[in-house]
Amino acid sequence: MRVRQLVVGPMQNFSYLLTGAGDTDGIVIDSGWETSPILRAAHEGGVKVRYAVATHHHFDHTASLKELAVATGAKVVAHERSPIDHDTSVADGDVLRLGTGQVRIIYTPGHTVDSVCLFDGENLFTGDTLFIGNCGRTDLPGGSPEDMFRSLHDVILKLPPSTVVYPGHDYGDVPSRTLGEEALSNPTLSAATYREFLKVP
Repeated sequence: MRVRQLVVGPMQNFSYLLTGAGDTDGIVIDSGWETSPILRAAHEGGVKVRYAVATHHHFDHTASLKELAVATGAKVVAHERSPIDHDTSVADGDVLRLGTGQVRIIYTPGHTVDSVCLFDGENLFTGDTLFIGNCGRTDLPGGSPEDMFRSLHDVILKLPPSTVVYPGHDYGDVPSRTLGEEALSNPTLSAATYREFLKVP
C-alpha cells in the first residue's frame, strides 16, 4: 500500500491516506481535527476516499470524520464497541478491501475499549495503542493497563519484525520505525513481565 502520513491539528496528530499500488480508491485513518490536509492530499493523488476509519473514539482522532465523509462520500468505520456515530462496525480480523489491496482490523484494547490497529501486511497503523518509544495512556476512562500489555505483547509483537509502525501522534524521535527496532528500543515492548511494564514511565 502507498502511505501518506499527514500532520493534523494542534496535538501532533497523524492522519493517514492509504491507497493500493496503482489504485485510485483510498482509506483515511484518523482524520483528526481538520479535513483540509487530507482532502488536498487526496486531490493531488487523484484518490477517491472510500473509508474513513477511527482507530478509537477520542475527539482528537475523530473530530472531522463526519465532515470528511460528507466531503468525500466515504463510509465512517469504527470498532463495534465505539460510541461514535459510524456507518460500518468492525471487529478483530475483519478486512477492508481496496482495489488490489486490503487492510485487516486488529483489536487492541488498552488505551480505550474500542481501540484498533490496521495492518496491510507491511504497515501497522497503531492510533494511540503504540507510539514510537512508548504506548498510549491507560489512565483515561475505558483504559486498562492489563489490556494494553496483552495487546502489545500477545498481539502486536506477534507481527513480523519488518512491519513498519505508524503511530497516531508525532511523539517519537522519528515518525515511523520497524516493529523489530521498536521491540528493542521501546520499554513498553521490551518489558518482560506485566510488573516491569507497569514501571515504565
